[in-house]
Amino acid sequence: MRLLKSTVHPDIESLKQTSFERIATRAIVLKQDKILLLYTARYDDYTLPGGGVDTGEDIIEGFKRELLEETGAKNIHNIKPFGLYEELRPWYKDDFDIMKMKSYCFSCEIDAQLGETNLEDYEIKNGMKVVWLPIIEAIKHNEKIIAESDKKGMSVERELFLLKLIQKELIPTNQHCLTY
Repeated sequence: MRLLKSTVHPDIESLKQTSFERIATRAIVLKQDKILLLYTARYDDYTLPGGGVDTGEDIIEGFKRELLEETGAKNIHNIKPFGLYEELRPWYKDDFDIMKMKSYCFSCEIDAQLGETNLEDYEIKNGMKVVWLPIIEAIKHNEKIIAESDKKGMSVERELFLLKLIQKELIPTNQHCLTY
């Protein structure tokens, strides 16, 4: 899978700190110029559906499980690799200093009708909800959050990068509502 980007969070002063690796997947589901996203009230941002792959779980099975849990997506098919986004981020628990996050991004198709979600407690508490949104609106919103918000999460820069790349590579030019 092609490497899309590799980043180091600015709060990491040394790569010689203790670290662990987390494998995650991110889903790209498009319908014309709209994209299936998760809005999180806590951070006031838009993210691609996805999350951690369980130990011993096949990456595609983890991809399908996360997409189903977070969005209620049914009949997930035509899965295609899009790319890998790697990031080193500070870890918030005492057991490690750094998390090496590898987000494997795949595009796919789903049935038009979404089913019930199965969000985790923290996702519910964070005010996570499923939305179909024109990709340019999500891009503009996340740009504003990065520029102006003091409550932004660590994922918004990854998500903005991915949304811009998805718009550039997967959405036909005549469907771009605005340029950035």
